[in-house]
Amino acid sequence: MHILVTNDDGVNAPGLLALAQALQPLGKVSVLAPDRNWSASGHVKTLHRPLRVSQTLLADGSAALCTDGAPSDCVALALLGLLPEPVDLIVSGINPGANVGHDVTYSGTVTAAMEGAIWGLPSFAFSLDTRENGPSLLYYDTAAKIAAQIVAVAVKNGMPQNVFLNVNIPNLPASEIKGQLVTRLGLRIYRDVLVSREDPRGKPYYWIGGEAPTGVPDEGTDIGALAANYASICPVQLDFTAHRSLDTIRAWDWQKAG
Repeated sequence: MHILVTNDDGVNAPGLLALAQALQPLGKVSVLAPDRNWSASGHVKTLHRPLRVSQTLLADGSAALCTDGAPSDCVALALLGLLPEPVDLIVSGINPGANVGHDVTYSGTVTAAMEGAIWGLPSFAFSLDTRENGPSLLYYDTAAKIAAQIVAVAVKNGMPQNVFLNVNIPNLPASEIKGQLVTRLGLRIYRDVLVSREDPRGKPYYWIGGEAPTGVPDEGTDIGALAANYASICPVQLDFTAHRSLDTIRAWDWQKAG
């Protein structure tokens, strides 16, 4: 089995190294990741400029590739033939910071897995539930072991087509993680604010700032699972169609505007 590991934090991120090492018993691991941080990049396909790829080494001395493209570009490059050996599955992460609820539309970590699912491959996104002003110790090794276990179970059972797994793991020692729950996406609450400033020449510029997002910890959701110290395994489908609304919207009179 040939596993492609990528992320959105850059090829030198510690979460990527921990993930790549933990997956090695499952098969051959190749790393192709961005050469810089692409957090909150969303699902990107770079079409209007060339993509550069270079060789690098991870902190443990293992070989890797990096590119100036986005996480989803990394997956596309690998599957289009940059890697000579066919890839069997895609694993993205480990991201520092949960990707829950509506985060899945923003996250480069998640959309790398989404790109893999578009190509019809079993795909996974892993994130660690770190929080601002929380513990400074990040339990990447614990999260990586859980990630490897989840990948092995999913591959053994067979992933559904057009579905990938978005997994969020509490930032806790293994002894404090209660287990794993299969969940649905929860409700993320954003507290974004627009910060307006002026440069030295008097021209305005803007930051999207504000407090860190929170969420509603409903039972059965990814947010609720993390709040209860469980790892959340959320299957995400590529079909965004609001099927329950189809009949309602079909019944509208589309010939009359007013």
